[in-house]
Amino acid sequence: MELSKNAKIILSKRYLMRNADGKLIETPELLFRRVALNVAAVDGLHIYRKKIRKIERRTGRDFSQLINTKLIRDLTKDNKEVKAREEEFYNTISNLDFVPNSPTLFNAGRKLQQLAACFVLPVEDSLNSIFKTLHMSALTHQSGGGTGFNFSKLRPRGSRMKSTDGTASGPIAFLKIFDAMTEQVKQGGKRRGANMGILSVHHPDIEEFITCKLSHPMRNFNLSIGMTDEFMEAVIKNGTYFIVDPKTNKKTKRKAVRLFNLICETAWKSGDPGLVFIDEINRKNPLKNTYIEATNPCGEQPLLPFESCNLGSINLAHHVRQKKINWKKLEQTINTGVHFLDNAVDASNYVFKEIKQASRASRKIGLGVMGFADMLFQLEIPYNSDEALRITERLCKFMKSKAIEASERLAKKRRPFPSYKDSIYRWDKRRNACITTISPTGTISIISDVSQSIEPVFALAYSRIALESEKLTKINKYLIKALKKEGLHKKNILSQIKKTGSIQDIKEIPRKLKKIFVTAFDVSPEYHLKMQAIFQKQFSESAVSKTVNLPNSATVQDVKDIYLQAYKLKCKGVTVYRYGSKKEQILNFGTGKKFVK
Repeated sequence: MELSKNAKIILSKRYLMRNADGKLIETPELLFRRVALNVAAVDGLHIYRKKIRKIERRTGRDFSQLINTKLIRDLTKDNKEVKAREEEFYNTISNLDFVPNSPTLFNAGRKLQQLAACFVLPVEDSLNSIFKTLHMSALTHQSGGGTGFNFSKLRPRGSRMKSTDGTASGPIAFLKIFDAMTEQVKQGGKRRGANMGILSVHHPDIEEFITCKLSHPMRNFNLSIGMTDEFMEAVIKNGTYFIVDPKTNKKTKRKAVRLFNLICETAWKSGDPGLVFIDEINRKNPLKNTYIEATNPCGEQPLLPFESCNLGSINLAHHVRQKKINWKKLEQTINTGVHFLDNAVDASNYVFKEIKQASRASRKIGLGVMGFADMLFQLEIPYNSDEALRITERLCKFMKSKAIEASERLAKKRRPFPSYKDSIYRWDKRRNACITTISPTGTISIISDVSQSIEPVFALAYSRIALESEKLTKINKYLIKALKKEGLHKKNILSQIKKTGSIQDIKEIPRKLKKIFVTAFDVSPEYHLKMQAIFQKQFSESAVSKTVNLPNSATVQDVKDIYLQAYKLKCKGVTVYRYGSKKEQILNFGTGKKFVK
């Protein structure tokens, strides 16, 4: 196991265990062993099911609360199957071929034992509901999870309150309260809290919601509008749609284009709001007679109220051999990843019983990818090319089919997920209601020293703010290798790359390298969306977290075109970010004097 300098910084400051004096008592190797040992113990749950059920009844504790006890360790420690699974998990994670989400790295094998990253909590139109959800959200954040909410059921600001003869505060007022709570709690004390706030495009307070972050930044919230087919079709046809009061059901006709223009102008200014195509999400909802109203903070995991999801991503950069995808190794990693994530559903000690019940009923997992752009660099295929789209479609179909097969094998051994009979899966009994997703892999991609998720690289040399204040710098290692091969690994060339993060204007660099080593800002919005649409259609059973990065010179019309095209391509959501449109941004071009090879 070879870790980059940035990976060692992140692991030591955020993930590795410390004693009461704050001294490190864990190495990266021990962290990966801790996680593998803990999650592999779930295999023992199925091997020794009857014995463990007796222990649960005797102690009054769930398996996830017993998993770190001597009772379970003694029961499973000498079992060859459990030990083999532990080694499989350890080798795959320590080699950085597959890495689980941060809460699993934080908490597996420790007292908290909360392993899920994504949660959706309901917000009903009463103070009891709102503040119960606020309380649940605070404890969820404390455990390392991120939360999503839909505020559309709240009556609009200024509505009469019969109980007090006063007026309602409205969704945005409560949104600010949730943000303030998150600012204080953080996520497990280890990273900034993360929330998704959604409001229906039909809500009377939608205009206030669209612009609220312009005057009140709310650092801990991503905002997205719940867009319906009705509204989008009205925009396309220059027609009207209805604003609907959720309390009185009173309808008011409005011009759709006017509101759409406001959405696009505000997103151009600040990056918020994004769009969530809620009708498309529910068309693909695998559980009958249920309605999904919200997603996790980054939008890749649409979930029912109280559901959670465990995520993990395959490092595609490690599955290339001699300029070809190593399909055999990739299949092995998929099998390991699905098995690990399914185990994590049982290993996780959920903070609230409602979350435990909902999560284990559907057993949703999120197998994703990272290092996609680095894979293309190794294959010498430009991200913004039809060849890239073709290889991506083949890759997605392969990965999804193998992931489903892995889940079906687990269902034969362990039974299908409990809500299976109420699902769309009539012929293929599977262990998990949803298996695949595309998450942003922000921190685990740093640990793995690869490009984020399915994004093109932000820049070939960049600085990144991590841990809220730590500045990490990097220059792409595949570019360095290519420059050395061409005899261009020279001080003056590296200096230019470090200043701009791009090679497109460097005369000495040949055209073939400029075609291959493109950045997010060299890729047109059209190719950003086409790539997202392929991953959505051919791979992700949940959704896709992806940003269409735009240069600072982009126009409001560019944003409009992107949002309309995303709808037409049947994406489940879309986000844009115009470089420099926020006062604070995590990624910046160039690295300055210091950079990491």
